[in-house]
Amino acid sequence: MTPDLRLAGFTAGLWAAALAALRLSATAGLVLAAAGLVVALLGLIRKPLPGIVIAVALGIGCGAVATAARVSVREAQPLVALVTAGATVEADLVVQDDPQLLPAAAGPPTYLVSVELRAVRPEDAAPVRLSARALVLGTDPGWRDLLPGQHVTASGRLGAPRPGDLRAAVLSVRRPPVPTKKPSRVQRAAGVLRDGLQRACEPLPDGSGGLLPGLVVGDVSRLDPALAEDFRATGMTHLVAVSGTNVAIVLGVVLFVVRRARAGPLLSAVLCAVALAGFVILARPSPSVVRAAAMGAVGLLGLAAGRPRAAVPALAAAASVLLLIDPELAADAGFALSVLATAGLLLLAPRWRDALRRRGWPSGAAEALAVPAAAQVACGPVVAAISATVSLIAVPANLVAVPAIAPATLLGVAAAVLSPVWPAGAEFAAWLAHWPAEWLVLVARAGARVPAGALPWPGGVLGGLLLAVVTVGLLVAAHRPVVRRLTVVVALGAMLGALPVRLLASGWPPPGWLVVVCQVGQGDAVVLPGGPAGAVVVDAGPEPDPVDRCLRRLAVTRVAVLAISHYHADHIGGIDGVFRGRDVAAVIGPDWPEPAGGRARVERAARAAGTVLRLAGPGWSYAAGGLRLDVLGPIDAMRGTNSDPNNNSLILRAVTGGRTVLLPGDAETEQQQDLLDRLGPAALRADVLKVAHHGSALQAPALLDAVDPAVALVSVGPDNDYGHPNASLLARLARDGARVLRTDERGDIAAVVTGTGLAVATSAG
Repeated sequence: MTPDLRLAGFTAGLWAAALAALRLSATAGLVLAAAGLVVALLGLIRKPLPGIVIAVALGIGCGAVATAARVSVREAQPLVALVTAGATVEADLVVQDDPQLLPAAAGPPTYLVSVELRAVRPEDAAPVRLSARALVLGTDPGWRDLLPGQHVTASGRLGAPRPGDLRAAVLSVRRPPVPTKKPSRVQRAAGVLRDGLQRACEPLPDGSGGLLPGLVVGDVSRLDPALAEDFRATGMTHLVAVSGTNVAIVLGVVLFVVRRARAGPLLSAVLCAVALAGFVILARPSPSVVRAAAMGAVGLLGLAAGRPRAAVPALAAAASVLLLIDPELAADAGFALSVLATAGLLLLAPRWRDALRRRGWPSGAAEALAVPAAAQVACGPVVAAISATVSLIAVPANLVAVPAIAPATLLGVAAAVLSPVWPAGAEFAAWLAHWPAEWLVLVARAGARVPAGALPWPGGVLGGLLLAVVTVGLLVAAHRPVVRRLTVVVALGAMLGALPVRLLASGWPPPGWLVVVCQVGQGDAVVLPGGPAGAVVVDAGPEPDPVDRCLRRLAVTRVAVLAISHYHADHIGGIDGVFRGRDVAAVIGPDWPEPAGGRARVERAARAAGTVLRLAGPGWSYAAGGLRLDVLGPIDAMRGTNSDPNNNSLILRAVTGGRTVLLPGDAETEQQQDLLDRLGPAALRADVLKVAHHGSALQAPALLDAVDPAVALVSVGPDNDYGHPNASLLARLARDGARVLRTDERGDIAAVVTGTGLAVATSAG
């Protein structure tokens, strides 16, 4: 049997693992484990189909056993009882990975720490000793600097993990951890090197200075979120997650040196093993690093034995062992993508490279094109399922990025190693490394802005399966010259026919738009045109990335006014996304102190951008670029209502393009009725209404009658548990003649002025 057929069962397992990364089934993903373990068995089977069946069957069995072992720990009765009761406990913990700062919200910074739970001591029950994985959500800065391997105790409240998570519990902690045992000297040394690399990168520009630690050791703590989004859009995310590329570069340099010194196979393997262990500790054992290291270790065994390295069995064995040891990796999208990319490089790239050579391509050019193309094809179905897009720019972007990866990685490693003993030398090495890193930044930013660089595709499991079927079908059919030529003709015809349409009439943003309600989940973010490349933004949604993406799609580079309707997290949590790479001239908000954390968050963000939060009320107005914005309310502060922060929201009226837009924030029945009584129906008439409070039932019917909108836009998150929007409210608006659209169904929504009146357009098409 050929190697490709022997690995057929393994490949089937890879796709099962990919589905598991989409949370379909962790056990299904473990098919990969057994499929790799039976590679040798498959070699004895002459027919591929029985081998695949055996691989899948053994995979299910091994996966069930491995997962059951982890579940038995998670569901140990004493711990389950404490988690169900939300008990407050003192816990003995061992830190497993570097603490991660969660995206900013209205409250204090929160650190996510992966730990091993060794013991829990409830307040009114006997201590429970165990060994189980858990997560800590810590709000004290003391969690920030912990190192893997460090032993600590902490007091907090136990909670249940998310469904499908094999961790035993989530511990919410407000107090600092109490160290009880230092991490190992090796981990402390790795922490010193990582910190030294960050210090060496501090003088560098923000782009390359934040990218370089991610490129070298996977530390993305300083990586600009906007730049991270550009890397995702261009299919270059693998560069900021340590993977087999980094391991191959480091081991390649070591092998080059030892071979020049005429070292034998055994000594070469030992030196490479030392370098590999040091690099893994430095980079931390993330799924991609562990996978790459395990594959490298298998290869080193072959080197020590004096045998040629068998890369495909090494990948199979590495993935199999890792999945059996840690079944949670089957539900890790990064692990699935890492293994799939490597499988593509091993199974597809050599054939495509050789085919290009036979057609007269130079060896270097054939290799450079085949490698990113193979990786992209292998990972495409999973990426499409996660992002609901198919990237057209990924292969060329990765192709032009290749020359910069090795020098940036090697110089970055040199900066980390030099940092404890020669800080000036480390800074010089980092300065040298930032030049190839700047090239990667340039490629990512340019690629993300290519029109029609990504095509829409069905998301989720079905979308991934659809692209997988199409991909496999094309790969099989490509062996027939007639089918191959037909496929090329159809693909070129589709591109030549569709690309000009997408370039010249991309559909978003629509011409003549007068207001856009962004899809930011369960929250609000509204954009009004404010001149060339400028806008007025009302609220920022709950998280930075969605509002940033919305503003990018609208090509907004300058914000004339950022108006915060009120200080709830679903309106201010994404404020950093508004400031990303944009000049914000002014920030206004209501003169209401609650929630105090939310207001303080807005004040801090404004100060960091060189401005201040200005309190606004009735009489405040702004006019520029054909837009006039007025604050209508609240006229008087309201107290003792169903929700005082909601009822003290800024109520804004915008006039643009000869049309009126009413933005009532989250104002509820009391404030709406008071505004109507004070100002009268005529002052509230509007063509477009951003429905208050995500379409809640707390609306004043008289206000809706007074506004009488032609278009009613509802900003709401899918599957929220607040009951938003209210079905009766939407039905009433529709009966009164309004066109009602929701962001959870349509994406970003724009009201547009046309020659015949008002129209609507959506980013979802």
